[in-house]
Amino acid sequence: MLIGIPSLLGPQLLATLRAMGHGDEIAIVDGNYPAEEQARRLIRADGHHIIPVIDAILSVLPVDETVPEALFRASVRGDPALADPVHHEMEAVCAERAPGRKVIALAGADFYARVKAAHAIVATSEPRLYANIIIRKGVIHPPETKTQ
Repeated sequence: MLIGIPSLLGPQLLATLRAMGHGDEIAIVDGNYPAEEQARRLIRADGHHIIPVIDAILSVLPVDETVPEALFRASVRGDPALADPVHHEMEAVCAERAPGRKVIALAGADFYARVKAAHAIVATSEPRLYANIIIRKGVIHPPETKTQ
């Protein structure tokens, strides 16, 4: 356990988040997603639902501010115009943790391709379908220094 770090973030996930560079993406996926087959790096979050995992990750991971789109979600039956309740929950967590950043719905094939290219996949036990999101890592700005 660490002070100020959500206990849901285990050692492997923390190390992966820390190792990611600016512009790297991490996918957090539901229990039905074929994560084992698609992951370059797979982190298991068995027993956890997706919303608390997203919240914990966004509590320590900066979202990229240098691109217009940095948060992406899966679509119901591949149709970006459709959203399930889990997508609204994702949007609410993202709005709180990354204010002003919109979650972009991607069509099925586009979403799958982006997940395959991600730095890592976090596989949750989320039972709801289409409960998948990708987060693009930003930077932590250095503290301002005063010039004399």
